[in-house]
Amino acid sequence: MKTSLVTGGASGIGIEFVKLLLKDNYKVFIVDNNKNNIENLKDKLDSNNYESIYEDLCYEKSPDKIYKKLKKENIDILINNAGFGTYGKFYETDWQIEKRMLNLHVINTTHLTKLFLKDMIKKNDGKILNISSIAAFQPGPLMALYYATKAYILHFTEAISNEVKDKNITISVLCPGQTNTNFQRNVSSIKNKIKFNTSSPTKVAKYGYDALHNNVTVSIPGIFNKFLVNLNRFLPRSISTNIVKYIQEKNRN
Repeated sequence: MKTSLVTGGASGIGIEFVKLLLKDNYKVFIVDNNKNNIENLKDKLDSNNYESIYEDLCYEKSPDKIYKKLKKENIDILINNAGFGTYGKFYETDWQIEKRMLNLHVINTTHLTKLFLKDMIKKNDGKILNISSIAAFQPGPLMALYYATKAYILHFTEAISNEVKDKNITISVLCPGQTNTNFQRNVSSIKNKIKFNTSSPTKVAKYGYDALHNNVTVSIPGIFNKFLVNLNRFLPRSISTNIVKYIQEKNRN
């Protein structure tokens, strides 16, 4: 049986990836740090062909623990979806929260990828999808570290995708824009005032999932999002940075 692993898979875009994998007859291992969401999976999924793992990927030892548990499962698809954001001026924000985000987005996403990619190299087969954001394409005042970590995920994925292009392995990165998930609620107490073309997690997941299977390295769902990621080509970086700051102030304050 084909197997897969989805981090942050009990809600939002993550659970939509789980549904797609179950539909394609994969056994899905779902890693999440929210016990309530894990307990509610049985009410949200039409298949029992999954196993949930309660684990917080903000902790340094988490990738090793997950790999040790699943290394014999012959994981065919890894989707690094877990993530969260923070808001505020860098000199005022909580370092302990930001440290967790850096561990999750940078250190542990990289480590989990390395662990499972080595096995994929041995069998010359496998797929990895990392979740970045259109935030990866420009600086993000008031969400400086979030934007920076998403840029890391984008560039890291592009690089290792190139390294395995001569093998039967696909490594892809999905860069969605505003998506109707709990992200905004977790970052701010207000609703977005500037919404552009907010998409559904179902559509975003399907776009990234199809791109992965079609060997597309970087996928950006939505025409307007494709325009946004190219702002720096048409405007001085200082102006595009000011635009991002204005949007953040309107959406988070």
